[in-house]
Parts: sequence; structure tokens; C-alpha cells
Amino acid sequence: MTRRIGLHLLLICLAAAAILPFLWLICAAFKTPADLLNSTLLPWHHLDRLTLNNFRLLGDRPFGRWLVNSIFLASAHTVLVVTLGSLGGFALAKYQFAGKGPITVIMLATLLMPPQVLLPGSYELMYRLHWLDSYLAIILPGAVSVFGIFLFRQAMLGVPDELLHCGRLDGCSELRLWWDIALPVVRPMIGAYTLLSFLTEWNSFLWPQIVLQTESKYTLPIGLNGLTGLPEYQHNYGIVMAATLMSIVPVIVLFFALQRDFISGLSSGAVKG
Repeated sequence: MTRRIGLHLLLICLAAAAILPFLWLICAAFKTPADLLNSTLLPWHHLDRLTLNNFRLLGDRPFGRWLVNSIFLASAHTVLVVTLGSLGGFALAKYQFAGKGPITVIMLATLLMPPQVLLPGSYELMYRLHWLDSYLAIILPGAVSVFGIFLFRQAMLGVPDELLHCGRLDGCSELRLWWDIALPVVRPMIGAYTLLSFLTEWNSFLWPQIVLQTESKYTLPIGLNGLTGLPEYQHNYGIVMAATLMSIVPVIVLFFALQRDFISGLSSGAVKG
């Protein structure tokens, strides 16, 4: 019993340490510049000094447009990468075809290549296609993820072959087998990879920073990075904290919506070979 109590106390302390920066962020978003560094969390003796002015000042910048841009790009990226990744994983797990072994090895080898190595060639390709400063340059190059394909491959191995045979006997096409039989079985993995893909694109900074040139097309990471470089925001960290707080709300909502699938999906992928 004593050991169990000690373990719970340790977990509570670790959870408190993990959530403290988030609490500080929330409090800082409502503080005046004078109170920001003078109190750890809230100025308890001067709660009347809490303000919404930091959120109002965001109206001076196209913050709403950046938020919409990020939601659109992250959603489009997630739909494409989950759809194509599940199709590729289904093919690798359930079909035998010529060259499957070499193709698998080449795909795995690409995971060892740092993404930064591909930036010069990718930029030149976008330039020749006249896609610079457009969302196509962000959505299409990342539409296929080798990591996602192999993640779904592991999950698809758990789909019983008997179900697929029964579907074929009932006249199902191969796409319908994928949609009606395979995907429902690997639903936890879909939830897990949806969250991972959305979060990855939501926080993407380097590639959008390279290809996007118009301020109205910026995503939140680019816009927030630009705020710290403006003279009027260099000493008003409350505005930056308010913008950061608003930027993480969609991710938190998505996480709570998919947390059960996220946990079960990672667990199921870890035990299947």
C-alpha cells in the first residue's frame, strides 16, 4: 500500500510539473506587461488588473486568417496522408506482387534520409511548377508518408484474411474491401495517425516559411514567429502568449476527441508484427 501511495504521489508531482508551463501560459495571456514578470501565475492581490487587451491587440494582425490557413492546411494534409497511407499499408499487408521486397526496402531507406536534404530539390521543383507562394506546394509534396504507410501496414496485418475472402465472394471490389472491412478493423490506428498527422502539419514551420511569401497566406507558426520580430511586440510578451494560447486550442479539442483511439491505436501497433 505504501509503495502504491508513493507511486501515485510521484505521478501527481510529475503531472503538476508537466502542466505548470501550460498554466503559466494561460495566466500570462491575461496579464498586463507590468504584471507579466512580477508574479508567477496570477497577481492574486490585484485580480482586477487582469485584461483581455492582449487578445484585442491581435486584431491589428491577420491572426484570424493565419488560424484559418493552418486549420485548412492541417486538415487537407491529414485527410490525404491518412487516406493514402492506409491504402499503401493495405497493399503491403494483404497483397503479393512482383517487386514487393525491393520496394519495401527502398521505402524504408527513405526514412533514414534527413528531410532537410530534400529542401533544395523540392524548392526548385516548386519553382518550375510555378507553385511557390501557393498551398499546393505545402499539401501535395507531403501527401504520402512512408512512416504512415508502414504504420498502417502493421495495423492491417491484424485484419483477418477470411474477412477479405468473404467480401470477395460477396462481390466486393478491392477498394470496398479496404473501405468497408479493413478500415473499421484498424479504426484505433486511424485515430492515432490522424492526431499525429494533424499535429505535425499544424506545427510545421520550415517548409511553409520557405515557400509562402504573402502575409495573408501565412500559417500560425510563421505568423507567431513574425510577431516577435516587430518592435511593438518585442516587449509585450502577453500578446504572444495570447496568440499561442489560441493557437493550441484546436489541437487540444482534437486530442480530447481522439484520445481513446490515439492510445489504443499506438498500443495495437506496438504489439503486431
